[in-house]
Amino acid sequence: MANHFPIKSVARRTGLSAHVIRIWEKRYNAVTPARTPTNRRLYSEEHIQRLNLLREVTQSGHNISLMARLPTPELEAIAAGAEGRVPNRSGAPRGEQLSNCLWKSVEAVRNLDSGALEATLNEAETALGAQGLLQRVIAPLAATIGELWRDGSITAAHEHFASAVLRLFLSHSANQFAGSEHSPVVVVSTPSGQLHELGALLVASSAANLGWRVTYLGASLPAAEIAGAARQQGARCVALSLVYPGDDPRLGGELSRLRALLPPEVVVLVGGRAMPSYQDALKKIGAVQVKDLIGLCSALDEIRRSSTKDK
Repeated sequence: MANHFPIKSVARRTGLSAHVIRIWEKRYNAVTPARTPTNRRLYSEEHIQRLNLLREVTQSGHNISLMARLPTPELEAIAAGAEGRVPNRSGAPRGEQLSNCLWKSVEAVRNLDSGALEATLNEAETALGAQGLLQRVIAPLAATIGELWRDGSITAAHEHFASAVLRLFLSHSANQFAGSEHSPVVVVSTPSGQLHELGALLVASSAANLGWRVTYLGASLPAAEIAGAARQQGARCVALSLVYPGDDPRLGGELSRLRALLPPEVVVLVGGRAMPSYQDALKKIGAVQVKDLIGLCSALDEIRRSSTKDK
């Protein structure tokens, strides 16, 4: 394949060992090389450029699990800032600003520094607006915190700290968009056994931004309590976040109980990293599944339109 290089050549040109390149590829999806008919990796010039950038930014102190998620232009901006160079493309300052907000947020979580985290989130909200903050900063931050926790880079205390700070920040932010008494109600929670609530916080804030009245219940709540809150509030939708664990044998039963206890017109909306692990249970209860915040917003808009037509 023309203009493609084997891993040994890439290692020489980037200064990275072949082992590191494979780990970055497998664990963090840093690059996706082509393959020969015999399954040997082949890297393009663009792959080599990206690996060089990742080497630069990680050597300057950035975490690979965060940096590997960024597009190459944003890596260029970060590398340029680290060396005091002027970014060589139009729009780089904005990419650098976004990347720095993510990086500073992660560092604030690592340091358990609530003041620094709140200041960074305020800065991002001013630059991006409420929905931009959720989709461009907080959603990637939540995903990164989950990855760092799983690979042992941070502890459960850091994840709980981030959840506490974000819960307070997002509640204040969402108040300005609070729906009226005539707005549809969504109950947001994680089912019993689902221990991480950052995804649920994102759902609650996104729904509030769209004008829904949100009843937020927090993490790991039994089906009967979620259903009871939905009935009491006259909810049109119950939104669940499934993040961790992805192999709970009890969750299917909890989801079935929830569906049985809810009025038939109440939609069960589900998202989160662990969602694909529970496909059979989710299909069984007819849950609406969303892959990201954009899909969530579209689903909520459709539920609201359907609710209006039914009246």
